Amino acid sequence: MLRVINCRAGFKAVILLSAVMLTGCITIPDSVKGTSPMPVQDLLSVKNTPELFIGQEGRFGGKVLDVVNENHCTRLEISSLPLASDASPGLHEPSIGRIYAYVNNFLDPNDFKGNYVTVVGPIMGVAKGKIGKADYDYVVINVTGYQRWRIAQRVLMPSGPGPWNYYGYPYYSGWGWDGYYSGLAPVETILIE
Repeated sequence: MLRVINCRAGFKAVILLSAVMLTGCITIPDSVKGTSPMPVQDLLSVKNTPELFIGQEGRFGGKVLDVVNENHCTRLEISSLPLASDASPGLHEPSIGRIYAYVNNFLDPNDFKGNYVTVVGPIMGVAKGKIGKADYDYVVINVTGYQRWRIAQRVLMPSGPGPWNYYGYPYYSGWGWDGYYSGLAPVETILIE
């Protein structure tokens, strides 16, 4: 009986350790963690029923389309994208809407326009605006923290078994006869802090 209890305790410890290790690999930058355990990220729900979300903390991100400096703040117009587990905007995802993000200081348009950001702060409601000549309702957020992301590229090296197929015969799919990969490795575009 004692052996079964020890096995169960050991199994639970392994699962807990694995979960801690996996969650430790992906972290949200401190600048956009916010103060609530789970900031609202469902932009469509906020846009459809803004009165339910006013005052709640939201976290949204995407590409900055416009930067307007006003007397005591800067308004970012952001084409919102779904967020990854590290709160970075999904580069290859379609836009899910637009937001106005008000930052309580001066931001230089050259540093933000055309770049990717994630913002966090209380949801203030919806404001009327235009996209071209069409009327549009923008979700408005009062920014308490933001993260600018940089675009980077990384080479994805093959992780296969090398130049040998299942039967032990060499084959060519980028692997050279000398055991080195000589094909074109794919390149992935990502966002980094």
